[in-house]
Amino acid sequence: MDTPKLLPILDAAQLRVLGALMEKCKTTPDYYPMTLNSLTAACNQKTSRKPVVQYDESTIVSALNSLKIVGLTSTATGGSIRNIKYKHNFAIVFPVVPAEVAIMCLLFLRGQQTPGEINTNSGRLYEFETLEEVQQTLEKLANETPAYLKQLPRKPGQKEVRYMHLFAGDSKATEEEYLNETISSKGNSEFEERLSKVEEELAELKVNFDKLMKELMG
Repeated sequence: MDTPKLLPILDAAQLRVLGALMEKCKTTPDYYPMTLNSLTAACNQKTSRKPVVQYDESTIVSALNSLKIVGLTSTATGGSIRNIKYKHNFAIVFPVVPAEVAIMCLLFLRGQQTPGEINTNSGRLYEFETLEEVQQTLEKLANETPAYLKQLPRKPGQKEVRYMHLFAGDSKATEEEYLNETISSKGNSEFEERLSKVEEELAELKVNFDKLMKELMG
């Protein structure tokens, strides 16, 4: 299938559902396609997720329906209409290879990632041979038309750059939010440093004052 000219715009619940299906397809193939109950548990698990959420089944069903409309999920019946299971079609809708699916899955489930984090966290999804292979795959996904992801500016003091997926809509707004978090974090750090210095000076003044009072009283 040809690559769509535009990426679908997915909300947080849709991204979590899609990412969970992509992950469990690889990590627990014996339980894939997934029931609604197991998919809900996968979306709400407390590990390998950022942020941690607590979606109810109606939220999951709504996300599945929206994803089905754009072709990213489909259903499979296990012999009974009451035993409906769900699977993703990411690699059908988009011409991607397993290494690329693994990276997109991590970005959907964990948010912005560095190449090193992707290399560390991708083990059960895809075994990258080297960090260079991760970087090459990221660059390929960033240079596709349309691009699947983009590189974010390097944070102050950060050795590695981070990458974000482009399935959530306004990447410029997300990038600005990312930069504002950096500025805010830096500002908080500077304030805390100044506050600590003032507290040290006040403590020293108190010691000197107490010493002076003892001398006067003596």
